[in-house]
Amino acid sequence: MKTLLSIKTDPRVKEQAKELAHELGLSLSALITAQLKQAIRTKSITLSTPDFTPTPYLENILRKADKDIKAGKNLSPVISNAKELDDYFNSL
Repeated sequence: MKTLLSIKTDPRVKEQAKELAHELGLSLSALITAQLKQAIRTKSITLSTPDFTPTPYLENILRKADKDIKAGKNLSPVISNAKELDDYFNSL
């Protein structure tokens, strides 16, 4: 027996998913069912993000941070317990 699963999604996402399913020789329903079964079987899902391109502002911040790290500046010490943390904050 089959059941109907109804979801809300962006129309563009639906069309892209249908195209992908078609390219793989599957129906959209079969593609979604396979993905759900895999998630259930592995108890995990895999999500990916598009390539990340930092903005010029972020690139500048990262360059400054790299420079500080190489110079040993603006780094906090390794803290192993609450007292060390308290002492560190009190020293700032």
